[in-house]
Amino acid sequence: MHFRRRSKLLTLIAQVLSRRMSTGWSAGRLKILAIGWGVNRLTLMSSKTLVTGAAGFIGSHVCRHLLAAGHRIVALDDLSGGFQDQVPSGAEFVVGSVTDTKLINRLFAEHKFEYVFHLAAYAAEGLSHFIKHFNYTNNLLGSVNLINAAVNHEVKCFVFTSSIAVYGRNQLPMTEAATPQPEDPYGIAKYAVELDLKEAHEMFGLNYVIFRPHNVYGENQNIGDRYRNVIGIFMNQIMQNQPMTVFGDGKQTRAFSHIDDVAPIIAASITRPAAYNQIFNVGADKPYSVLELATVIAKAMGVTPNIKHLEARNEVVDAYSSHEKVQSVFGDLIKNVSLEDGINRMAAWAKRQGPRRSQPFSGIEVMKKLPPSWAADLKA
Repeated sequence: MHFRRRSKLLTLIAQVLSRRMSTGWSAGRLKILAIGWGVNRLTLMSSKTLVTGAAGFIGSHVCRHLLAAGHRIVALDDLSGGFQDQVPSGAEFVVGSVTDTKLINRLFAEHKFEYVFHLAAYAAEGLSHFIKHFNYTNNLLGSVNLINAAVNHEVKCFVFTSSIAVYGRNQLPMTEAATPQPEDPYGIAKYAVELDLKEAHEMFGLNYVIFRPHNVYGENQNIGDRYRNVIGIFMNQIMQNQPMTVFGDGKQTRAFSHIDDVAPIIAASITRPAAYNQIFNVGADKPYSVLELATVIAKAMGVTPNIKHLEARNEVVDAYSSHEKVQSVFGDLIKNVSLEDGINRMAAWAKRQGPRRSQPFSGIEVMKKLPPSWAADLKA
């Protein structure tokens, strides 16, 4: 940007700040503060950022926040679980998979990315036992393609969404200091990527930020996916006049996290030096049982709870984490959206969208011990 134009911009910023603040500071002093803000803003506007999984749930929200902050976004998604109309206007959309090594290398060479936000994944913990090859190809090897390219092209920071699935069971509340003991292939893949990012930092100097979100829900979620995201599953079932299906007795607990307490933090992470090369749990604090959740959802959808219990499956019974660490770095961004408020907002959105027809996963690799309800879907 030309020096005079930039100077006028900074002067304008200072004038606006001066009008809005009643501290008695002069426009000249505020201009000094504005220089720091303006330089940071201009730097972001001059750099390109890659967001994977950008047509998906969390990815589309992260894209929106990054665009608002001035990033130029290349949005990558294979549309296997996302929807192109969810990619925010202003992002350059590319259809493709992180498993496509040639595509990834071409995008990095062409765009010279400075930041990478890797959200692409097939996040079905329970199903991952039965789709091991698919899981490791997409969630691990695809991530390695991105890490290699980030190292080769001198990316400034690599932001990765992992999962509390890395912890396994019996580590409550789950803290970042705990030693991960994942119990399903999805959690194993996520933890392997975490370890590889740590190695890439130590070996090649690649900075990273890792987030372990949990049970995130909200607008833009794929409610047609029958294998993951219980809140979306329940809403989709209600809109099709079907009972809400619960595995086991429904007493298993989760801390359900609204997207507004997750996406803004992920998007802001590259601007917080204290976050670099750290791992953060991110999400809600209070756990609820699945039965409690079903009651809240039924009320928001305007129906009487109708629950059908299915045979219990192999899963972690209780899962909730500590958020003291993320509070210390991102406390100003945490809104603490209540479950009732978040569910009401998502329910209003889901009603506008209408039900989505779900299809059974066509690539089951292991049939042994597949939950009967899932096996029945394959025969239907």
